[in-house]
Amino acid sequence: MESRSSQPTNVIRFPGARSSVNPHRDQRSLMDAVYAAGSLPIEAGDHATKVMATRLTIFGFVVIDEMQADGTARRLRPSEAIHASMACPWRVSKPTSRYRIDDEWSKSDSELFAALQA
Repeated sequence: MESRSSQPTNVIRFPGARSSVNPHRDQRSLMDAVYAAGSLPIEAGDHATKVMATRLTIFGFVVIDEMQADGTARRLRPSEAIHASMACPWRVSKPTSRYRIDDEWSKSDSELFAALQA
């Protein structure tokens, strides 16, 4: 048997046109936009962007606030974001450091994060 090409290949091209890459549907582009702007609003019904933001919050790259009807924001944990409804818009923001030491903390709380000498 003869093959069509001189080199065998294991790549199969599916027929049909490829969809173009949409920068609003790419996780890296979403993260770059959030980091550049500080925060980014997401419409209530934008399911695809909410799914991407949820993935990014699971890994700690962004934080999600659900905007309530009265205008207040409620921070969503990653487990909540996965099951959140499409009824409320979100604000996706760049996270502050997860382990921030604040001057307002009591001395006993600050000592929990003090570096220990080996």
